[in-house]
Order: sequence, then structure tokens, then C-alpha cells
Amino acid sequence: MSKQIRNIAIIAHVDHGKTTMVDQLLRQSGTFAEHEKVVDTVMDNNAIERERGITILAKNCAVSWEGTHINIVDTPGHADFGGEVERALSMVDGVVLLIDAQEGPMPQTRFVTKKALALGLKPIVVVNKVDKPGAKPDAVVNAAFDLFDKLGATDEQLDFPVVYASGINGWTSLTEGAPGEKWGEDMSALFNTVLKHVPAQSGDPAAPLQLQISALDFSTFVGRIGVGRISQGTAKPGQDVVVMEGPEGRSIKGRINQVLTFQGLDRVQVTEAGPGNIVLINGIEDINIGVTVTDRE
Repeated sequence: MSKQIRNIAIIAHVDHGKTTMVDQLLRQSGTFAEHEKVVDTVMDNNAIERERGITILAKNCAVSWEGTHINIVDTPGHADFGGEVERALSMVDGVVLLIDAQEGPMPQTRFVTKKALALGLKPIVVVNKVDKPGAKPDAVVNAAFDLFDKLGATDEQLDFPVVYASGINGWTSLTEGAPGEKWGEDMSALFNTVLKHVPAQSGDPAAPLQLQISALDFSTFVGRIGVGRISQGTAKPGQDVVVMEGPEGRSIKGRINQVLTFQGLDRVQVTEAGPGNIVLINGIEDINIGVTVTDRE
């Protein structure tokens, strides 16, 4: 349970290569076997999203790199889903802004980026498709700086790390190379940048449980499923809990049936989960978005 954790959100315009990038992270971390066929749209797994090419519901997946569990949260790309954007970002400690090396930052990502900066999250800028003809990575990095500055970024947020990438060819690099050439060997530059710049989990596993529900799912087998991040304490199957609906709201007693975490694209049952983990819990009928699950005194 003491495994290191990093929680990141990916912000990207629809055509800037988010899906391909996530597929490479899954593949190169050993989550996907070489022979497995990667579905073209790993994170956009709602039919409506595949059709329209936009992400509506924030999806999660996770990879392991050098002993660290990295949760990757997808963000809705549209201002229409403002509440959902904030809830997705509340589960993470850093954001990866993926930008096309030719097109630069797009207006559609401004809303989510502004929310992320306002929450104090540290950005990592990934300039993707740097091997495309017409790529201008320097100009794109400068445009990202100007965008962050306009959106009210702090000095610390403006001192962001930059990773150059070719998601489709599966490589990343911390330094620029010659146009059209391969600048890196694999995805390790991005993995290592996440480990270095995104804060690790904090919180006492022995403290009373504090788990805020940021998303809901449903299963015909177990009913409502709450998805959220544990800020302190430990969640276990069979645990008696209280669901708090805000400071003045009512509190409901319940019992956690199962605790699951994300591994790759799968959800895996665990015997316990501690601070920093993004978990799925079921067994509580009245669970809703925005509630806090705590220990029963």
C-alpha cells in the first residue's frame, strides 16, 4: 500500500494525439502486451465520444513506471462540462498539456487549462508531432508560456518542463533534435518528467478516512459506484463508513462492499487502498458526486 503514486490529468485538443499518447504509455509501461491490439480510442470509450471525437465523461487509466503507480485522468475538453472538469482536476496533482507542434495551443483547451492553473496544478507541456513537416516546437513552447501567463499562472507554473514527442512513433525527448529526425528512443522522458515534477501523494494512512467522490459509475451487479481520491486514511472492503453531504448536509451510514483501483484500462479489486489512490467503491446506495466518505466513529 506504500507504493508511490502520481496522479495526472491530460489536457488536449481533439486532434492533438491524446489517445495515441496514452496508448504508448500503456504499451511501453508493459500494461499492454506487444501482441495486443490497441483500440484506436482507448480513453474515449463512449460510443458518442468516438463518433464526435470529444471526451465528455472523465475516464481513468493507470500505468506503472519504475515502481510508481501513475493514474491518468482524462478531462472533458468543453466548457459545457465545467463541473466535471473541476471534479476531474480535483483528483490530480499535475497536468500534462499536449500540444500539436504545428498548430500550437487551441482555444478549446483554454477553459480546462485555466481551471488547472487556478487549482495550483503544475503543468508539463508536451509538444507532440515534432517530426511532422512544418513543426515549430520553439514557437509552440513560447505560445504555451504566453497562454499560461494570460490565464494567471504563478511564476512556479510558468517555469514548466517541456517534453518533445512523437506519440505515433512512440518516443519522447527532453531536448530538440534536427527536423524530421528521431529525437528519442521511447516514452521514458515523459514518464521521468512526471515522476520528477508531479508531487507524490501525501496524507496519513492511519488517519480517519477521507474520500471525496468525484464521479459516478453504475454496474448491474453492484449498483452505484463512487470514484474518487483518498486524501487520508485507508479504505477496505467491509468497512463501515459515513457519507457526508457537505458541512451542513445529512450524513448516511453505509458499508463499503468492494474497493477497486485502476490498472491499465482495468479495474482491479484490492484489499485496501491508502492516500493518493484513485479508487472505485461500491455497496453504498445513496452515494453521490461531491460527498465525502469517512470512517464511522
